[in-house]
Amino acid sequence: MLPEQRLTDTDACARLIVERLGADLRVAAPLGLGKPHGLLNALYRLMLADTWRSMTLYTALSLTRPQAKPGLEARFLDPFVERHFGVDSIDPQYAIDQVQGKLPPNVAVHEFYMQSGALLQSTSAQRNYISQNYTHVARDLVVQDINLLVQLVSRRETPAGVHYSLSCNPDLTLDFLDRVKAAGRSRPLCVAVVHPALPYIGGDAEVPQDYFDIELAPASSPPLFAVPRLPVETAEYALGLHASALVKDGGCLQIGIGALSDALVKALLLRHQNNVSWRKALVALDSRGATHRLAEHVGGLSGFKSGLYGCSEMVMDGFMHLAKAGVLKRRSWDNLALERAAAAGRLPVDVPGGHFLRGAFFLGSRDLYQWLETTACSDADAIDMCPVSNVNQLYGDHQALATLQRRGARFFNTCMMSTLLGAAASETLEDGHVVSGVGGQYNFVAMAHELPDGRSILLQRATRQGRNGVETNIRWHYGQLTIPRHLRDIVVTEYGVADLRGKSDSECIEAMLAISDARFVDALAAQAKSHGKLAADFKIPDAWRKHLPQMLDKALAEPCAKGLLPRFPFGSDFTEVEQRLLPALAWLKSSSVTWKGRWQLLKAVLRPGEAAAEESMALERMGLTAPKRWADWLQRRMLQAALRR
Repeated sequence: MLPEQRLTDTDACARLIVERLGADLRVAAPLGLGKPHGLLNALYRLMLADTWRSMTLYTALSLTRPQAKPGLEARFLDPFVERHFGVDSIDPQYAIDQVQGKLPPNVAVHEFYMQSGALLQSTSAQRNYISQNYTHVARDLVVQDINLLVQLVSRRETPAGVHYSLSCNPDLTLDFLDRVKAAGRSRPLCVAVVHPALPYIGGDAEVPQDYFDIELAPASSPPLFAVPRLPVETAEYALGLHASALVKDGGCLQIGIGALSDALVKALLLRHQNNVSWRKALVALDSRGATHRLAEHVGGLSGFKSGLYGCSEMVMDGFMHLAKAGVLKRRSWDNLALERAAAAGRLPVDVPGGHFLRGAFFLGSRDLYQWLETTACSDADAIDMCPVSNVNQLYGDHQALATLQRRGARFFNTCMMSTLLGAAASETLEDGHVVSGVGGQYNFVAMAHELPDGRSILLQRATRQGRNGVETNIRWHYGQLTIPRHLRDIVVTEYGVADLRGKSDSECIEAMLAISDARFVDALAAQAKSHGKLAADFKIPDAWRKHLPQMLDKALAEPCAKGLLPRFPFGSDFTEVEQRLLPALAWLKSSSVTWKGRWQLLKAVLRPGEAAAEESMALERMGLTAPKRWADWLQRRMLQAALRR
């Protein structure tokens, strides 16, 4: 790389790019953490200044800090955002403008995966969304005439010269550039933006100096985006406990991000570290023994002696916690002979190498980034960041090896809703508005059916809070589906596990009714009967009528009281006062959705009751100790009502 192609000035780099590429930029940028926000913002500013230029961006998961609405939300979020993300944090400006409907006509943004729910109201985002399986993105990018690829990297001086690590995002870059070469197309201009805090991961993620055409190493870099750790509710713990019994010792694990995944990871840790308490909690939830019976041939009820192998499109905090606890430890080798010997128990203990975690991209807390850096330095083979084609599918030259590595695979994904016939809606509303995106969910569901002992497990809450009150997430019909019913496998709610594989339609309906909320089970059964899919004389068992939130609270009261299922299972980024405020603010938000809720809120505001413990500290944190305006006084009164309820 020539010296003049190593830059430290972001604006100068942006000008060099447009000088070399001309008026039309067609840009590919990684999803999530690997997007260089500073450089993209500089290019975006050039588009705003020179409207005769154009920029089309192909990317996914544009990470932005939470944007608070005025009022109590802003009083809570603004100080937290500044503290957690850092005052030097940079948002991608195109993403902010897209939410606000301010994208200029000469800029188009195509995403195949969005921050969940963030762009529901953005007409440009909804129109320009590209629905794709994760593994098809690189293929489809080739025909888009991409002339610029920008990526955040880690840089290292070695005896052999400068090397870069694609670190958090080897997922699509490696596949895309390989496909460009195979298609005989011109290679895009590739720009590496060095970030000093990005973990250096070797293996497939490491590339030589000439892989990039331009290096940008700014004098200062914003903090890496860190996902806040959120609370886990009782219902989510119930779901996690059921799901944790489906994991097979010595097997393979894929999990995503969010409260349901945190609940699953915490339950797996409890199963391994405090098996007696884990079993007691599961018995309290599983009075019919359905989960226990399924665990006998699908999962297990003991701790993890052989350990698990992680193979997940996303590496998140949960894998770190499982590794630290000795659960994630089964090594895998990219050598068929070694892997066969390991599977047969014939591999000598002194064989070096092997990885226990493979992923296509990572995103999580700063603790995760530090753990990845430390682990990669102390055990270079432990973590393999690689192309998504090597994680999310079996096809290709590596199929025999990939199948063996993924023995006992349990692919956990979340969905929004499912039907009584076993189809799942995970990313799009009935009217076509996209909540997030398909991502790799279909890949993992399909892969589970191809593996000899693989299972796809979809996690979902049984109910949701809608505009008219509580609604069921299990439906007879839904207009937009991510997973078709012919790929139905296992569905888990807080009320149990439905094993749908190989079941007839009527058996599938009964299994789904058995994990539904009792408030909706009669109406759902009636719908199935009206369509001739359930016997007319079918009766709801009495046990199913106990599937109510209060049953879950009662069943898990003891482990919750003992601190085994804490509200923040892996620590919190919120202060103690903020943790007190969170449920109060959540109640206010949910109460404002329905007329009944607003009436209850009005009564609480008029008669808030006795002061709550540490109420003064909460009011001080929210800047409402001495309100001076009518609006401030009303906010204070509403907050007091919420804290005292």
